Amino acid sequence: MVVLVLCVLCSGSRVFGTVDVYERLVSPSLLRASGLELVWESKVPIQKEESLSKLFILDGRIYALSSRNYIVSMDRENGKPIFSRPLAAAGFPVEGLELYNDELISIIGNRLVQINPDSGEELAALHLDFRVSCPAARNSSYFYIAGANRRLRVLRENDKVKIFEVSAENESWITSILANEDFVIFSTDAGNVISIKADDSRRLWQFDAGGGVIGPVVRDGEQLFFAAKNTSVYSISIEGALLWKYPAGGVLDRSPRVTREVVYQNVGENGLAAISKRNGKRIWELPEGADLLAESGERAYVITKTGALTVMDNKKAERLYSIHFTGVSKHAVNVADSKIYIGDNSGRIACLKPVE
Repeated sequence: MVVLVLCVLCSGSRVFGTVDVYERLVSPSLLRASGLELVWESKVPIQKEESLSKLFILDGRIYALSSRNYIVSMDRENGKPIFSRPLAAAGFPVEGLELYNDELISIIGNRLVQINPDSGEELAALHLDFRVSCPAARNSSYFYIAGANRRLRVLRENDKVKIFEVSAENESWITSILANEDFVIFSTDAGNVISIKADDSRRLWQFDAGGGVIGPVVRDGEQLFFAAKNTSVYSISIEGALLWKYPAGGVLDRSPRVTREVVYQNVGENGLAAISKRNGKRIWELPEGADLLAESGERAYVITKTGALTVMDNKKAERLYSIHFTGVSKHAVNVADSKIYIGDNSGRIACLKPVE
């Protein structure tokens, strides 16, 4: 069923709007030709002096962030707005937006901020006396924040009192943090992936890659996946043992996208590579590929560097077809189901899905 979202939520002078049938992001005829159908389409409140900057998914919500740090939250199943508000003053750095239970967590400027995901209300904020190097992480007892002093600072959840600090032995810059109730894993720009106890600085293990770790380490079950500056993609176990190493043969500047059976890695000028999650062998490489949009069965829906949608058959390792998405400039990566989320600079956002 196609849903065009009505004007149902205002924030100051900003109003969600409908999308005229003649102004749709992707024409119905193009959708039919590509075996896709429109689930919903909306126009989020982006003003003339700004543009849509990012689209990303957290659980059942899709978030749109503008170039001036205005954020919109929508139900990703039907496009209905949840909240809309300025997240930060224009120009302020925003380091990550993560969901932990019933809170959104972000580092905005020099503040650790906790946000109600249903209303957008700021629940708590802590001014930090240091610059952060990557998004924060937390569990039920602690916040974990990496600073420009190359140390991981651990704060008690209830009162934000510092409990301890820890760093890599080589004092390298921390690039990402994962946390659960039992352990914390952090990576560095020297290629270290280090696991410590969640409640003290005791080291459990360390894995050393041949180059700095880029972006977040991705956990999927008992496996960890990450890209390194030595042009390789790694899979290691949750205990730090190497499972496989994929030589991508190109510059890596973002973390891998991990689905049920495939790891997708942007390889810069070499495009997008699909790698077997089980053994690290290449399935296919698409030179013009940029990123994964979603999977449906054996099919991978890929956005290309020129804004085209290319559909790849993972089982046969071949291209099925491509269509050009004129005007599409933003997308969200969806590894949970087959829905595709795309947008443009003006704030039009559409959810598509393969026709069953």
